[in-house]
Amino acid sequence: MNLQTKRLFLRPIQLHDASEIILARGDAEVMRYWDRPPQDSADQVRRIIEHYFAEFESGAVQWWVVALSPRGPAIGECDLSEINRHHKRAEVGFLFRREVWGRGYALEAMERIVAFAFGELELERLSARCHAGNDASRRLLEKLGFSYEGTLLGHVLRDGERRDCLLYGRTKS
Repeated sequence: MNLQTKRLFLRPIQLHDASEIILARGDAEVMRYWDRPPQDSADQVRRIIEHYFAEFESGAVQWWVVALSPRGPAIGECDLSEINRHHKRAEVGFLFRREVWGRGYALEAMERIVAFAFGELELERLSARCHAGNDASRRLLEKLGFSYEGTLLGHVLRDGERRDCLLYGRTKS
Protein backbone atom coordinates (compact mmCIF):
# COMPACT_ATOMS: atom_id res chain seq x y z
CA MET A 1 0.00 0.00 0.00
CA ASN A 2 1.27 3.45 -0.94
CA LEU A 3 1.41 6.05 1.82
CA GLN A 4 1.93 9.79 1.59
CA THR A 5 2.85 12.73 3.81
CA LYS A 6 3.10 16.43 3.06
CA ARG A 7 6.57 16.02 1.49
CA LEU A 8 7.09 12.28 1.08
CA PHE A 9 5.85 9.28 -0.88
CA LEU A 10 6.18 5.81 0.61
CA ARG A 11 5.77 2.90 -1.80
CA PRO A 12 6.23 -0.83 -1.25
CA ILE A 13 9.82 -1.83 -1.92
CA GLN A 14 10.57 -3.61 -5.20
CA LEU A 15 13.65 -5.41 -6.49
CA HIS A 16 14.58 -2.49 -8.78
CA ASP A 17 14.84 -0.22 -5.70
CA ALA A 18 18.03 -2.05 -4.71
CA SER A 19 20.11 0.20 -7.00
CA GLU A 20 19.02 3.22 -4.92
CA ILE A 21 18.82 1.56 -1.51
CA ILE A 22 22.49 0.61 -1.81
CA LEU A 23 23.35 4.32 -1.51
CA ALA A 24 22.31 4.12 2.15
CA ARG A 25 23.04 0.46 2.83
CA GLY A 26 26.51 0.72 1.31
CA ASP A 27 27.48 3.71 3.47
CA ALA A 28 29.46 2.64 6.55
CA GLU A 29 28.33 5.69 8.55
CA VAL A 30 24.64 5.06 7.80
CA MET A 31 25.07 1.38 8.72
CA ARG A 32 27.17 2.07 11.82
CA TYR A 33 24.30 1.16 14.18
CA TRP A 34 22.55 -1.44 12.02
CA ASP A 35 22.28 -5.19 12.64
CA ARG A 36 24.09 -5.92 9.37
CA PRO A 37 27.34 -4.48 8.06
CA PRO A 38 27.22 -2.27 4.95
CA GLN A 39 26.15 -4.12 1.83
CA ASP A 40 28.65 -4.43 -1.00
CA SER A 41 26.35 -4.22 -4.01
CA ALA A 42 22.84 -3.67 -5.32
CA ASP A 43 22.73 -7.44 -5.99
CA GLN A 44 23.26 -8.11 -2.30
CA VAL A 45 20.41 -5.71 -1.45
CA ARG A 46 18.20 -7.43 -4.06
CA ARG A 47 18.84 -10.79 -2.36
CA ILE A 48 17.81 -9.27 1.00
CA ILE A 49 14.58 -7.94 -0.53
CA GLU A 50 13.89 -11.34 -2.17
CA HIS A 51 14.41 -13.04 1.17
CA TYR A 52 11.41 -11.13 2.56
CA PHE A 53 8.96 -11.80 -0.31
CA ALA A 54 7.22 -14.65 1.55
CA GLU A 55 6.81 -12.41 4.60
CA PHE A 56 5.38 -9.62 2.40
CA GLU A 57 2.85 -12.09 1.02
CA SER A 58 1.88 -13.39 4.47
CA GLY A 59 1.49 -9.85 5.87
CA ALA A 60 4.21 -10.36 8.51
CA VAL A 61 6.34 -7.55 7.01
CA GLN A 62 5.57 -4.29 5.23
CA TRP A 63 8.56 -2.41 3.82
CA TRP A 64 8.48 0.94 2.06
CA VAL A 65 10.88 3.03 0.01
CA VAL A 66 10.70 6.72 0.94
CA ALA A 67 10.96 9.22 -1.93
CA LEU A 68 10.31 12.91 -2.58
CA SER A 69 7.99 12.18 -5.54
CA PRO A 70 5.78 9.19 -6.44
CA ARG A 71 8.41 7.59 -8.70
CA GLY A 72 11.44 9.43 -7.36
CA PRO A 73 14.66 7.85 -6.15
CA ALA A 74 14.76 6.30 -2.70
CA ILE A 75 16.08 8.58 0.03
CA GLY A 76 15.31 6.04 2.72
CA GLU A 77 13.27 3.08 3.83
CA CYS A 78 10.84 2.27 6.64
CA ASP A 79 9.30 -0.99 7.70
CA LEU A 80 6.91 -2.79 9.97
CA SER A 81 8.20 -6.26 10.82
CA GLU A 82 7.12 -9.09 13.07
CA ILE A 83 3.53 -8.00 12.48
CA ASN A 84 1.37 -10.11 14.76
CA ARG A 85 -2.35 -9.61 14.15
CA HIS A 86 -3.37 -11.80 17.11
CA HIS A 87 -1.37 -9.75 19.61
CA LYS A 88 -1.88 -6.57 17.55
CA ARG A 89 1.78 -5.56 17.58
CA ALA A 90 4.75 -4.96 15.27
CA GLU A 91 8.30 -3.65 15.26
CA VAL A 92 9.22 -0.48 13.34
CA GLY A 93 12.46 0.33 11.56
CA PHE A 94 13.95 3.10 9.43
CA LEU A 95 17.11 3.92 7.50
CA PHE A 96 17.89 7.06 5.48
CA ARG A 97 20.69 8.21 3.19
CA ARG A 98 23.21 10.39 4.98
CA GLU A 99 22.78 13.36 2.63
CA VAL A 100 19.14 13.79 3.78
CA TRP A 101 19.83 13.59 7.53
CA GLY A 102 18.66 16.58 9.53
CA ARG A 103 15.76 17.52 7.23
CA GLY A 104 13.00 15.85 9.24
CA TYR A 105 12.26 13.19 6.62
CA ALA A 106 12.69 10.23 8.98
CA LEU A 107 10.35 11.78 11.56
CA GLU A 108 7.75 12.64 8.90
CA ALA A 109 7.87 9.18 7.32
CA MET A 110 7.74 7.39 10.65
CA GLU A 111 4.81 9.50 11.85
CA ARG A 112 2.92 8.17 8.82
CA ILE A 113 4.03 4.57 9.51
CA VAL A 114 2.89 4.84 13.14
CA ALA A 115 -0.47 6.30 12.05
CA PHE A 116 -0.86 3.51 9.48
CA ALA A 117 -0.01 0.82 12.04
CA PHE A 118 -2.44 2.11 14.66
CA GLY A 119 -5.10 3.16 12.12
CA GLU A 120 -5.40 0.97 9.04
CA LEU A 121 -3.71 -2.10 10.56
CA GLU A 122 -5.49 -1.67 13.91
CA LEU A 123 -2.36 -2.56 15.87
CA GLU A 124 -2.20 -1.60 19.54
CA ARG A 125 1.55 -1.78 20.29
CA LEU A 126 4.72 -0.91 18.42
CA SER A 127 8.27 -1.62 19.44
CA ALA A 128 11.64 -0.49 18.11
CA ARG A 129 15.25 -1.37 18.79
CA CYS A 130 18.29 0.78 18.32
CA HIS A 131 21.89 -0.02 19.05
CA ALA A 132 23.32 1.50 22.22
CA GLY A 133 25.02 4.76 21.26
CA ASN A 134 22.63 5.57 18.41
CA ASP A 135 21.48 8.84 19.91
CA ALA A 136 19.83 10.13 16.71
CA SER A 137 17.50 7.11 16.48
CA ARG A 138 16.81 7.23 20.21
CA ARG A 139 15.78 10.90 19.96
CA LEU A 140 13.61 10.19 16.92
CA LEU A 141 11.80 7.36 18.71
CA GLU A 142 11.17 9.61 21.70
CA LYS A 143 9.76 12.35 19.41
CA LEU A 144 7.42 9.67 18.01
CA GLY A 145 6.12 8.95 21.52
CA PHE A 146 8.10 5.76 22.15
CA SER A 147 9.38 5.15 25.69
CA TYR A 148 12.55 3.39 26.73
CA GLU A 149 11.68 -0.07 28.10
CA GLY A 150 15.07 -1.64 28.73
CA THR A 151 18.37 -2.81 27.32
CA LEU A 152 18.79 -6.10 25.48
CA LEU A 153 22.34 -7.04 26.49
CA GLY A 154 24.46 -8.52 23.70
CA HIS A 155 21.36 -8.74 21.50
CA VAL A 156 23.12 -8.41 18.13
CA LEU A 157 26.30 -10.03 16.83
CA ARG A 158 27.91 -7.56 14.43
CA ASP A 159 31.45 -7.75 13.09
CA GLY A 160 32.35 -10.41 15.65
CA GLU A 161 31.22 -8.29 18.60
CA ARG A 162 28.06 -8.50 20.70
CA ARG A 163 26.11 -5.24 20.80
CA ASP A 164 23.49 -4.05 23.23
CA CYS A 165 20.18 -2.78 21.89
CA LEU A 166 17.84 -0.31 23.52
CA LEU A 167 14.22 -1.39 23.43
CA TYR A 168 11.51 1.22 22.95
CA GLY A 169 7.75 0.77 22.88
CA ARG A 170 4.58 2.67 22.29
CA THR A 171 0.94 1.77 22.65
CA LYS A 172 -1.97 3.19 20.72
CA SER A 173 -3.10 6.38 22.40
